[in-house]
Amino acid sequence: MALTGSDAGAAQRSAPERPSAGVARRAGLGWTVLIAVAGGLALAAAFPPAGIWPLAAAGPALLVVALWRRSLRGSFLAGLAFGIAFFLPLLSWLVNVAWYAWVALAVVEALIFGLLAVGQRLLLGLRAWPLAVAGWWVAAEAMRGRWPYAFPWGRLAMSQGGAPTAGWAAVGGAPLLTFLVALAGAALAWLLVRRRAVPLLAAAGAAGLAWAGAVLPVDQPTAAPQATVAAVQGNVPHARTLANALRATMVTANHAAATKGLATQVRAGRRAAPDLVIWPENSTDLDPALYPPIYATIARAVSAIDRPVLVGSVLENPLRNAGQLWLPRRGPVEVYVKRQLVPFGEYIPLRSVLEKFTSLPSLQPVNFTPGHRAVVFHAGKARLGDVICYEVGFDHLVSSEVNAGANLLTVQSNDADFELDGQTSESAQQLAMARIRAVESDRAVVYASTTGESAIIAPDGTVIARSGIWRRAVLEARVPLRSQLTLADRAGSWPETTITALTLAALAWAVIRARRSRAG
Repeated sequence: MALTGSDAGAAQRSAPERPSAGVARRAGLGWTVLIAVAGGLALAAAFPPAGIWPLAAAGPALLVVALWRRSLRGSFLAGLAFGIAFFLPLLSWLVNVAWYAWVALAVVEALIFGLLAVGQRLLLGLRAWPLAVAGWWVAAEAMRGRWPYAFPWGRLAMSQGGAPTAGWAAVGGAPLLTFLVALAGAALAWLLVRRRAVPLLAAAGAAGLAWAGAVLPVDQPTAAPQATVAAVQGNVPHARTLANALRATMVTANHAAATKGLATQVRAGRRAAPDLVIWPENSTDLDPALYPPIYATIARAVSAIDRPVLVGSVLENPLRNAGQLWLPRRGPVEVYVKRQLVPFGEYIPLRSVLEKFTSLPSLQPVNFTPGHRAVVFHAGKARLGDVICYEVGFDHLVSSEVNAGANLLTVQSNDADFELDGQTSESAQQLAMARIRAVESDRAVVYASTTGESAIIAPDGTVIARSGIWRRAVLEARVPLRSQLTLADRAGSWPETTITALTLAALAWAVIRARRSRAG
């Protein structure tokens, strides 16, 4: 894509302002901030719990309008306003952990977004700026997913679970889907700022291209083997005042009891015998190897169902967040260790510095140790690839499981710290990500949560079964075990790398042209 052109009005904008023009610009900045705030709120509403997915294009469109012909300082303020309006509601579930954690993360993300918005403003000087803006969203998301502490929440693609656009994820992964959604928004903005026939056609074409995901032949039913899978949501005690050991024991007992209940129903012929049972993350917070009663509780449940059970475990020496595959009469036989740890949750960055002026490091006294490889669990015909909670947001972690041979995926999650009665924001946002991962890899996904909302997802992203929140539930469904690779899995990181590289090149060209205009 050729991202070149001219900034026709640069000379006029660089000329000294008349006093009245300065007043007009200051007045215009107020409208700019209002438009930016509207864009941020619109984009937040595209994500669960509202889930109005077409607004994912409206957000980028309004950001372009807010940045249009703004100074670089005004562009930063517009981006900051957009970021605050977006991240505060998007991450509101963090208030259940600590209000200051919610505000701090939202503000930091908004500051980063504001700085990046200056780059988008420069790209608006290029002739093919709608393409450049779409690339900017991919590049900005790539950076936020890596720096400063790898936080991929709020990617445009992840608002499209269940939308007709989702099919593009199987072609170029989440980055391509983000690009097309942002392109539709940029084309809409082109129509708003130019009000001509060509932008109208471009906006219609971009929207049509994004919607074409609904008819892409990405989910091709094959004669794949099938397996019956069960997701156990044991539920956890609400009271956070319970002693940690007591609470952990109760959580494990709840999941064991739910599994034994399933076994009773199977023996009575009321439910199908599962080929594989999946417990969520933190279904035991006490290492079974160090706590014999916990080991015995899990072993009895596995023996009762007489099937492989994937147990979410906290293991010690060193401290790890893991998925353990348990077999009847054998115990744990294989383990996957979470690779992408949650900053300020499972490890504390700059711990020695923060300890001098805040008690934040005490929330996690010992850093978890990350794993370093994909693990595929063999359970009969199923080849299960596991990612744990936060990891569902990272493209390379999910695709690594598929490329290692997984024909079924699971997301083990613990949402208990982020959900209160009647709230579903955090778990609903993760579930939306899991739906995109199902389409992206053409694999069924089992999303197992301690408190909900657990779900079983078909390869086309359809939710086959789902639970409520804060209740015990056992979900069961028969799913295909697909082994073919999608174009997205074959391409790997290339779509994101290519789009980001072209966008950076376009930004460099935009900077050069802006300097030449000022010099002239």
